[in-house]
Amino acid sequence: MDWLDILLSAALWLTLVLTAAFSLFMLWVFLRYVGIIVRIFQEKPIFIIPRGDPIPEAEDVMFPTTDGLRLAGSYLHTPCERRLGVVLFGTEYGSNRWSCLQYCRQLLEEGFDIFTFEFRNCGDSECLPDYEPLQWVTNYEVEDVLAAVRYLKSRPDVDPRGIGFFGVSRGGGAGIIAAAQEPFIRCVATDGAFATISTMVPYMQRWISLYSLFPNAYRILPRWIYVLAAEMALWRLARQRRCRFPSLERAISKIAPRSLLMIHGGADNYIRPEWAQQLFERAGEPKELWIVPHAKHNQAVQVAGKQYQERIAHFFRTHLAGGRRTRLDRPQIVKRS
Repeated sequence: MDWLDILLSAALWLTLVLTAAFSLFMLWVFLRYVGIIVRIFQEKPIFIIPRGDPIPEAEDVMFPTTDGLRLAGSYLHTPCERRLGVVLFGTEYGSNRWSCLQYCRQLLEEGFDIFTFEFRNCGDSECLPDYEPLQWVTNYEVEDVLAAVRYLKSRPDVDPRGIGFFGVSRGGGAGIIAAAQEPFIRCVATDGAFATISTMVPYMQRWISLYSLFPNAYRILPRWIYVLAAEMALWRLARQRRCRFPSLERAISKIAPRSLLMIHGGADNYIRPEWAQQLFERAGEPKELWIVPHAKHNQAVQVAGKQYQERIAHFFRTHLAGGRRTRLDRPQIVKRS
């Protein structure tokens, strides 16, 4: 029994020492690296942001958010007599609401109404004081998508079946998180969507050697260490910017049993296709992932051309206009005011 007591005591002391050592190590990581991560996290990528010209026949509106802002939106009516459904479009970071046309042209021609809007602090939408949007999804962008859904519910020509959502890059991520909370969104399509932590960690693992005194040692650290450091950085950044960075990784698993289509550029140097694949694997069925060869970030619509338009139209015909299980699922004749 004496030897057993000694072994148990030694094991206990070893556990305490290792716990203390790990705590000191994470404190050192926080003090040395979290500030660097926060600074890099706020750097804005350099890429071409598409912008469109105003569409004269669009119905321009302003609609409220729960925190008192008014956002600018435009409702595009299909020229078809029978409406197949309504699709809410989420723009990419820095773009205006008119950029939707290059993505949604065939949807309009085939019978879908499109509602597009500008996130807060962008275009004609009102600004939240002391908030500077980044390319990362925060609770503010999610609230803006939910505000757009509430507006569509309030319209006299509301589609009682619900709506579809189609978003690009940050707009796609915000839509996934909003759809996890809002069952009125019946299906979701995204192009270039990405999660925050899942994107930060590979960059941290890649560039740690530029800032580390012991670069080789950091290469053997398990992934969860980097995840914890990234979460520390987000916690500090959230306090500084007075916002939250919701988890797209958790939200995407809540889309099912509604349908999900993810489109991603096969030559995307910002968000690698394998990261999109990892995010896609978190979603439940039914789901589709289309990697467009040779397309860079948000360039799949230019590279794939007509095939892109047809793929999007087929998705919403199948999952928004199709599946007619009740009388509400029939195409609607909508009276234009």
